[in-house]
Amino acid sequence: MPKLKSKSSAKKRFKITGTGKVRFYSAYLRHNTSNRPQKMKRQNRGGQILCDADAKIVKENWLRGR
Repeated sequence: MPKLKSKSSAKKRFKITGTGKVRFYSAYLRHNTSNRPQKMKRQNRGGQILCDADAKIVKENWLRGR
């Protein structure tokens, strides 16, 4: 049976915190930000914690093959 590969896209988009939660960074901040509301740019700054239901899916893909 060959080894399972972990999802490379999940490895790049998410980080696992020390307590086991999944951290992600918001989209829509790379370019064309002059067209976006200031509130949106401010709230998307920094990372956020993924909800438990989605974190379970991400962890399965991120940790698969490790």
